[in-house]
Amino acid sequence: MTLLHNPVIRGFAPDPSLVRVGDWYYVATSSFEWFPTIPIHRSRDLAHWEYAGHVRGAVPGDSLAGVPDSGGIWAPSLSWDGERFWVVYSVVRSVGTPYFDTDTYVSTAPEVGGPWTPPRRIASHGFDPALFHDEGRLWLLNLQNDHRPDGRRFAGIVLTEIDRETLAPVGETHLLMQHERLIEGPKLLRRGGWFHLVLAEGGTGVEHGVLVARSRAVTGPYELDSRPLLTTRDDASVPLQKAGHAELVETPEGEWVMSHLAARPLRTPDGPRCPLGRETAIQAVTWDEDGWPRLRHGGWHPAVEVEVSTPPVEAEAEPGPGGAEPGAELGWPWSTLRGRVDPSWADAGVRPGWIRLRGRHGPESRWAHSLLAQRITEHRAEAEVTVQARPRTFTQAAGLVLRYNAEAYLSLDLTWAEPAGEGQRGQQWRGGGRTVLRLVEREEFGTQQMAVMEVDAGTPLTLGVTVEDGLAQFWYVREGARALVGPPLDFTKLSDDYGSKLRFTGAMAGIHAVDLVDASFTADFTGFRLTCW
Repeated sequence: MTLLHNPVIRGFAPDPSLVRVGDWYYVATSSFEWFPTIPIHRSRDLAHWEYAGHVRGAVPGDSLAGVPDSGGIWAPSLSWDGERFWVVYSVVRSVGTPYFDTDTYVSTAPEVGGPWTPPRRIASHGFDPALFHDEGRLWLLNLQNDHRPDGRRFAGIVLTEIDRETLAPVGETHLLMQHERLIEGPKLLRRGGWFHLVLAEGGTGVEHGVLVARSRAVTGPYELDSRPLLTTRDDASVPLQKAGHAELVETPEGEWVMSHLAARPLRTPDGPRCPLGRETAIQAVTWDEDGWPRLRHGGWHPAVEVEVSTPPVEAEAEPGPGGAEPGAELGWPWSTLRGRVDPSWADAGVRPGWIRLRGRHGPESRWAHSLLAQRITEHRAEAEVTVQARPRTFTQAAGLVLRYNAEAYLSLDLTWAEPAGEGQRGQQWRGGGRTVLRLVEREEFGTQQMAVMEVDAGTPLTLGVTVEDGLAQFWYVREGARALVGPPLDFTKLSDDYGSKLRFTGAMAGIHAVDLVDASFTADFTGFRLTCW
């Protein structure tokens, strides 16, 4: 037996899709506007998980340039047909509009590490597609989106048979279910002569949950279970909130487990906030005498500690915080925005032991921001890095950033400012100026400069930030000791739960560089460390 501790994949890892192949379990999660696209983790005991690769090339052209925050790849569904892995997913290009403007793709691979076939576009009824393999036939599930002013925006779950080779529709599309509460994230499984339709319910916030319906025929009609399989909407004290978006899998021993998303809130005077985003959890499932799935420990609240009947197997060493070895590809756990790492702007081979970033757009760009970041996985964290650069204009900057999205970040940057006592009057750097550290807080409702202090130009400078009790305190190393920069800032604003717009990702820590004029400015970074506990 193995005791797992939820979440099993910590930090930004939402919408888990679980599949078992032999003795291995695999989970694919949403990546939204971030690369690598569709990260996949694996485990042999459901408790110890390791990064196993990603769906490289999931986005045609390897670009999500222009995609809005929390757009991009939503809710990939991973499956296995006995010979190869399949993944189906939607690229969502509009967020907060009636249309979503989704493109749905399918890719396959012999191993989760690839190579994955070039994505093929299929019918896009809405987001949250899934594939159901059944006796040689292939079925596509979708949420149906109705954009019309008088329509039901989330208009139920539809099912279409598709050809395994051409992926073209076979026959008509079937409406499986509509419900007064939002239902999405459909998954199908067959057990005991029933087709079980597993549904995410109530949206992906605190009202989230899991419903199950069943039918004797794959095309319905489906009857709903009288109670939820999983939810925390009725009890804000449960440690794992927002529980939902589930998938059920049978173990080799004939037992059942369920993957789902959940979030660990921080309690604030303004209510609970989840800066770590939505994470991946596992529950043990049994089936009652009437043939409905139930949480093995009873009720419908997720458990933090779960015992599973797998022998414990430690995961292989995953690349730790700090990323790749000097000179190697800047792969996992590094992530980038809207495009993969490219040596034209991020290079670990120019200066041994250092990463060189070439500045491009500013931190609010949806196109070409030179950023390398890693997931923050606990509410207590510390990040630091040494940077060397010589900015010569206020349009150039490089430093350390805590980021949620383009409207929610905290950055401590090495940049240029006018001589002390002079106001901001545009391009007057030719006559002098200072190299400074500038601390900026960006939130949905505006940007504030929280501190400016002069530092030595051109010499390596170590920057850091400590996150604890929902606050982020930035600092730098001066004469061998930490010197605080500005006041503690509200880290919980970097969360799904702050502001008025839809947010679906999680807080990241990283390094970035900006050059708004000609993209010639470079900054060198070394010793990046992200510690979470």
